[in-house]
Amino acid sequence: MPEKTLTIGITGPESTGKSTLAEQLANYYGAVWVPEYARAYLADLQRPYTQADVEKIAVEQLDRMNKALKPAPKLVFYDTELLVLKIWLENAYGTSPAWLRQALHQQNIDLYLLMDVDLPWEPDPQREHPHLRQFFYDWYQRELLALKLNFVTISGSYTARFEAARQQIDKLLI
Repeated sequence: MPEKTLTIGITGPESTGKSTLAEQLANYYGAVWVPEYARAYLADLQRPYTQADVEKIAVEQLDRMNKALKPAPKLVFYDTELLVLKIWLENAYGTSPAWLRQALHQQNIDLYLLMDVDLPWEPDPQREHPHLRQFFYDWYQRELLALKLNFVTISGSYTARFEAARQQIDKLLI
């Protein structure tokens, strides 16, 4: 019987090092890494994004996440997953589609790494809420708890984050 793929979702507010950590961990473990699709989509968009755009991003992110599971790698890192898109939609538009909420319940991620807001804000044209990071961190934490998902908070410098995440993942790999 083949081993189950271990999946790690990196989640949390903007400018908390999600992409950096996902890439570092994937490189360290020689694992599959699913980058955040929203960055590429928004970079090509020549107008302000809409609710329909965010929903398209969610569909494509989910598709890429599913494709990464074939042919059953040992370990997959998701730089952004459906919780990020749900919160984005609900904050910006007051709602998220039922299919997204259902898919979030079926995401089956083994461990979520909730990124703390203790890193300095790094400006980026795609980032929108420099003064709301604690608000969003609290929202992510509430959602993870309400959904009864396995998560740990990752804090500190980039080096400390990598080490803390690696220790958590190593525990799951044993």
